[in-house]
Amino acid sequence: MTSKTSPNVHLLVIDPQNDFCDPNGSLYVKGAEGDMDRVAGLVDRMRDRLAAIHVTLDSHRKVDISHPIWFQDARGRNPAPFTVITAEDLERGTWTTTRPSAFKRTLAYLNALATGGRYPHVIWPYHCLIGDAGHNVWPKLSSAVHAWEDRFAMAEFVTKGSNPWTEHFSAVQAEVPDPEDPTTQINTQLIATLEEADVILLAGEALSHCLANTVRDIANRFADPRYVSKLVLLTDASSNVTGFDQYGESFLRELTARGMRTSTTKDAPDLV
Repeated sequence: MTSKTSPNVHLLVIDPQNDFCDPNGSLYVKGAEGDMDRVAGLVDRMRDRLAAIHVTLDSHRKVDISHPIWFQDARGRNPAPFTVITAEDLERGTWTTTRPSAFKRTLAYLNALATGGRYPHVIWPYHCLIGDAGHNVWPKLSSAVHAWEDRFAMAEFVTKGSNPWTEHFSAVQAEVPDPEDPTTQINTQLIATLEEADVILLAGEALSHCLANTVRDIANRFADPRYVSKLVLLTDASSNVTGFDQYGESFLRELTARGMRTSTTKDAPDLV
């Protein structure tokens, strides 16, 4: 008689950072603090059953194509956060690049982004700036992860977003990869590591953007499409950016149709 082998369970937490999770954060996602508190509780309860924890970190410079400083109008004013800027806006002169030398490449980027069809180009508040407090992991989750590491385990931290020329919602690849920057191209190591898991619990911010794009890219890059059934979204551990709920809803419809399962931080331990 053989004993049952424990499943290889991974937890993937997308961008659980203060700027998203703190109500005073620069790009607060409503409900994110509760999401991450519940994930912290899950880590505590499943400590001995989690084989691996992966945490992605949005990691930006102030000078970034998604930040106000990159663009200006004819009067030299930067766009307000949540302004949508298109290639047509640049061609008409509604907006231009603050540095004229960046115009041609920025126009090519906006055209490529539109061709990709996932998102329009939105100007975000300055957020997750490298070295700032807003870049740090939500304290309660950070403490839970470090307690898990007391087993002499090491959580994996995956940074993204440091290339100022491209938006980088997904932890797998940038929206428009830079051929000269490997960090914007497909993270094959992350995909290969996740393929080894039996169950991949998914949480993080925001459901409408970084989580959605990361999970889509993981599913698209799996060597076997059946591996999508390993993905389990914790529905009480991820929220949408306000006003972008339709993106989260579209993601849920698409991925559950492809085999992704859903659960909650309360019920997930029963799956494994």
